[in-house]
Amino acid sequence: MSELTITEQQIRTRRITATAILAAMAEVLMLLEVPIPFMPPFLKFDFSEIPVLVGSFALGPVYGVIIEFLKNLIHLPFTATSGIGEMSNFLTGSIYVFAAGMIYLKHRTRKGAVVSMLIATLCLALISVPLNFFVTLPLYGSVLGFPTEAIVGMSAAVNPLITDKWSLIFWAFVPFNLFKGIVVAFITFWIYKPISKLINKTYEQTRK
Repeated sequence: MSELTITEQQIRTRRITATAILAAMAEVLMLLEVPIPFMPPFLKFDFSEIPVLVGSFALGPVYGVIIEFLKNLIHLPFTATSGIGEMSNFLTGSIYVFAAGMIYLKHRTRKGAVVSMLIATLCLALISVPLNFFVTLPLYGSVLGFPTEAIVGMSAAVNPLITDKWSLIFWAFVPFNLFKGIVVAFITFWIYKPISKLINKTYEQTRK
């Protein structure tokens, strides 16, 4: 077996290991969700996208999507949404980390990281509009028997600007996802380098 083949196998093994670790970290953080003031009670924030975004930067955008999938798959036994919340989280999270990872792949600088995360945050907020309007909210009504009108009423209790389905989208889901994207981006910006050094250490090891 050639030295090149051994090196490729070591890199692949390290990436698979890193993917599993980051997915486990993301799931733990997903369980530690907290409410946000002035947001509907069903919209709770967690830091689970941070390990996913780190993985997308360090391993590549495809690995970021895989970590996002594993995170939500592991979370299914703990869900109260019949998988609807996990489906939505996977779709929005995948777009967020894939967009950021693709841009950073071509511009691997601090400025590139900032630009990639800002664009990804905008993508996250934009995709939340059609996804929640046409998919998530209707599914809550048809699958869980939780109609949009009830969700609007619950949301109006904490935000009087919410009066119907469209205002629910624009005054709850869009701000929530903008907040989520910015917070995750800010924390990732400061912790990425030390974590990526551990992940990418395999390249130094395989050259020894």
